[in-house]
Amino acid sequence: MKLSKTQLETYDRDGFLVMPGLFSTDEVDAMKAELRRIQDIDTDHLVRERSGGVAKTIYRVHEDNGPTASPVFHAASRCPRMLEPAQGVLGDESLYVYHTKCNLKTAIDGSVWQWHQDYGTWRKDGVPEPALTTALVMLDKPTEFNGCLYFIPGSHKVGNLEPRFDEATAYKFWVVPKEDLLDIMERSPEPVPITGEPGTVVFFHPNILHASGHNLSRHDRWAIYVVYNQVANKPLDVPNPRPDYVRSTNFAPLKPGSDAILTTRQVAA
Repeated sequence: MKLSKTQLETYDRDGFLVMPGLFSTDEVDAMKAELRRIQDIDTDHLVRERSGGVAKTIYRVHEDNGPTASPVFHAASRCPRMLEPAQGVLGDESLYVYHTKCNLKTAIDGSVWQWHQDYGTWRKDGVPEPALTTALVMLDKPTEFNGCLYFIPGSHKVGNLEPRFDEATAYKFWVVPKEDLLDIMERSPEPVPITGEPGTVVFFHPNILHASGHNLSRHDRWAIYVVYNQVANKPLDVPNPRPDYVRSTNFAPLKPGSDAILTTRQVAA
């Protein structure tokens, strides 16, 4: 699925591109079934809201080995509907999956993600340039009530901000300092909620400022994030690198697969 000139210009201007209906209801149902299966596995590839609590994040579902391996997500991350737009916005056909992250905002328990740039963490992983793109796949309908994502349009153009490590939330990570955030917000368009129907895919830049709120609803809000990186932009060596499930060392260029991701073998697995 090649992107049009208008779509590429939108991504460059806003830092994100919304593509409704990329996955069917049956495909979304198969992905959710896989996440229900995987979230019961005891592994460090999975982060929970609190000790012994509900699953918050599942990593590394895109490979064909490991405790969280999934044939459905393996196929989805390589299908032309996903891979070709990623190649288009990055201007490079030689990509690999930096990581996959499945965020499970469980009803009532799903907690906030502070304002941040993804590249704030990935730069510390040794990634030389913000030459990555993330594909957000909506598996439930996100709303402002159930903790949808918010973007500050065009904020990817502010460049690389120096992050601050936040330990106040269940998932500790690098956030944009409040003083920088308020300054950027004052001179930027208002944040926009990223909503849509299940099966919608949103590609976004690693430097766009984004956050999400608490899930106050009785409905789960699940999504998967597939991060594509240029092979030429693979991480440099850093002291004490994060584990492979969040900083992949499989740099082999992705080979395009089929758009028929629900084969008999995949559904059976």
